[in-house]
Amino acid sequence: MSRLQHLLELMCSVLIFAQLISGNNDDMEVLIELKGFLQVHNQINRGAYDGWLESEASPCNWQGVGCDTNGRVSSLDLSSSSISGPFFSNFSSLKSLIHLDLSDNSITGALPVDLNRCLGLKHLNLSYNLIGGVLNISSLTNLRTLDVSRNRFEGEISRNFLATCDELTILNVSSNNLRGNIIGLLDNCFQLEYVDLSLNRFTGQVTQGIASLIQFNAAENGLTGSIPLDMFPVGCKLQFLDLSGNHLFGNLPNSVSTCSSLRYLSLSENGFDGQIPPGIGVIPGLEKLILGSNNFAREMPFSLMNCSALKYLDISDNGFGGEVQGFFGKLESLTHLILHSNNYTDGIVSSGILRLPKLIMLDLSLNRFFGKLPTEVASMKSIKYLVLAENNFSGQIPLVYGQIAHLQVLDLSYNNLSGGIPADIGNCTSLLWLNLAANKLSAQIPPEIAGVGRDPSPTFARNQKDAAQLEIGTRKCLSVMRWIPLGYPGFNYVESEMSWKDCRSLEDRILKGYGIVTPPSVQPCIILGYVMFSGNLLSGQIPPIISAMGNFNLLLLDDNLLSGVLPSEISQMSLVALNVSRNIISGDIPSEIGQMVLLETLDLSFNNFSNELPSSLSQLYKLSKFNVSYNPLLSGNVPSTGQLSTFDEQSFLGNPLLSLHFTDHGPLLEPNNDELSREDVQVRRFMQNCNP
Repeated sequence: MSRLQHLLELMCSVLIFAQLISGNNDDMEVLIELKGFLQVHNQINRGAYDGWLESEASPCNWQGVGCDTNGRVSSLDLSSSSISGPFFSNFSSLKSLIHLDLSDNSITGALPVDLNRCLGLKHLNLSYNLIGGVLNISSLTNLRTLDVSRNRFEGEISRNFLATCDELTILNVSSNNLRGNIIGLLDNCFQLEYVDLSLNRFTGQVTQGIASLIQFNAAENGLTGSIPLDMFPVGCKLQFLDLSGNHLFGNLPNSVSTCSSLRYLSLSENGFDGQIPPGIGVIPGLEKLILGSNNFAREMPFSLMNCSALKYLDISDNGFGGEVQGFFGKLESLTHLILHSNNYTDGIVSSGILRLPKLIMLDLSLNRFFGKLPTEVASMKSIKYLVLAENNFSGQIPLVYGQIAHLQVLDLSYNNLSGGIPADIGNCTSLLWLNLAANKLSAQIPPEIAGVGRDPSPTFARNQKDAAQLEIGTRKCLSVMRWIPLGYPGFNYVESEMSWKDCRSLEDRILKGYGIVTPPSVQPCIILGYVMFSGNLLSGQIPPIISAMGNFNLLLLDDNLLSGVLPSEISQMSLVALNVSRNIISGDIPSEIGQMVLLETLDLSFNNFSNELPSSLSQLYKLSKFNVSYNPLLSGNVPSTGQLSTFDEQSFLGNPLLSLHFTDHGPLLEPNNDELSREDVQVRRFMQNCNP
């Protein structure tokens, strides 16, 4: 090799090295610009980007930053970084960027034009943000995965919204406000395996092309028409199919049996009729079958007994009647059996469903069952949810119901049950959701009630060891909504969330004790257990020992015959709602209630309370619903300051001895430091039951 050739090669190496250094420096400058941009728009609660040190020679060791072998920034992960404000508009200057994850933040506004210049992107995740406007990424022709779910994108998606999608394998645009006809939408995306279009406004018909996918979810859209016979050809690859919450009708073709790898099938909330296809029974690995809210014929194909892997079965709201079919009792892998909103009258015992060894949830509510409650329930070793509400059961609650060790939900409301509340129920130490409302229960509330739900931790721990998530099948979680007391603090928030989320993990979270996600007005992570005895004939005094029920946050005893005084010990409970209206409780309103600083709802109306309103009630700064109407012996003045002054005369009707001197309602007052310390005590009491 000549000296000149050697010199030229050396110069080329130097130039290449210089370009790499220059490119690395350029990337670092972009990231420093990004850091400053995020800091301006996020003054507090910053993510890991706030720790990027500009003094370092390279950004490749910064948290969330990944580099290729040339030291160029190739991936950027800013997920869950508490980012709010607009979208950064210079990502395209990261020339080697192939992976961008901005999920689980609060980014707002529309996508900038700059994003379409990131031509090398292969993986883009913008899910769980507040990004709106038109979804236009037509220049990103190298994408392999795209997730823009849980945002505010809107408008019509045309067939060229992805332009070319030769490499795309995963597409998730769920939970937006997108519309357009899905026919032909993905025809050119030959590598697609996972598609989620759910919770949008898409229209059109379901076509044969979905059989080449592994997962297809188009739940909660406006799809119409029937399922064509050729939609499930030989070689169908589907493992997950969800078409629930659309306007589909007609028969479900038996050819669904060709999808031999199917694990999850949900067709609920449509207009399907005819027989449930017997071909479903030859799908060996089917685990979840959700057919609720349709018009299927009552005759269940006996081939379903071959579904030995079936864990979750929902055929609710189909108009089925008569006896519960015996084949249900043959499905020994079942963990969830959802039969609510039908016309069943008998067969709970004879069908064998109470002998299913793995059954966690049994929902038979909103049927026409009658007679005594089945005592055989006590032998169910795995049951955690037992929902028998809104039937015609009569007689007493069996004592053996107090022997169900792991029971977490018991809903017997809206029946014709009589007699007393069995003291044995106090043995149900995991029971946190107890609803006996709207029956004819009488006698006193037994003091043993204080034992209910006193130690749910062992059951929660066992549930947490079970890694398998038992999904709810429909967007509105109808089976869970059977027992959630909607309209009360914490739960009214859950209702609004469930009106647009699929909430498939809600039941799993509750079973494991992680609590329900709550708004800022209710402390996060609390379990929100409740006792509902409303609308019965219960009498006598509320037992003071009820204060020991520290895991309960709603106590609803309204519309009974309770008498005596309201025990001051009730103030030791960490309640967000207390309702004892429409009873015959007398005496003073305990001043200690003013220490229940987490109360949002307090209803004492239609009783015989007397003397003055405790001034301490004005310290309940979270109180948003308050009613002491029709306690004609209440006297004195309604405070003109504090929280009680924010309520109008509708909260004080029928009290002729009360003097009302309202001023203009101003903003809620802030508690002083002493009140904050009391709140801290109750918050800590709440948080002891939280799983971090």
